[in-house]
Amino acid sequence: MTNEASGSTPDPEGAAPTQGAAAGGQYSPDQLGGGKAAAAKAGKAASDVNLDLVLDVPVNVSLRVGATDMSIRDLVKLVEGSVVALDRLADEPMDVLVNGTLIAHGEIVVVDDRFGVRLTDVVSPVERIQKIN
Repeated sequence: MTNEASGSTPDPEGAAPTQGAAAGGQYSPDQLGGGKAAAAKAGKAASDVNLDLVLDVPVNVSLRVGATDMSIRDLVKLVEGSVVALDRLADEPMDVLVNGTLIAHGEIVVVDDRFGVRLTDVVSPVERIQKIN
């Protein structure tokens, strides 16, 4: 649980809160980049990194098949059976988004009569941070 007013995070065992990220929840790529190296730079052992705090946080995963621009005039003319051309070729990978952020590319697959996505390329955390800035 995060104290939004102070930006601090209480210790799950009741100890004093530890100071979180800089104002606005911003982290540098070094802080996010990774695991043992980031923990060592912060003066902590790799075992001190506790991902259990966020593992049960729900996120929205979606696929972006493509997009197009159209006027409202064209939009209201759509009827059953209309075809809308998208800006992506049929053999191009889909964008996999988590909470609106691109995290990977993939291809549509069918598994037991349901659609799924096979990840073909995962965007590194450093690349995701660079796109935000």
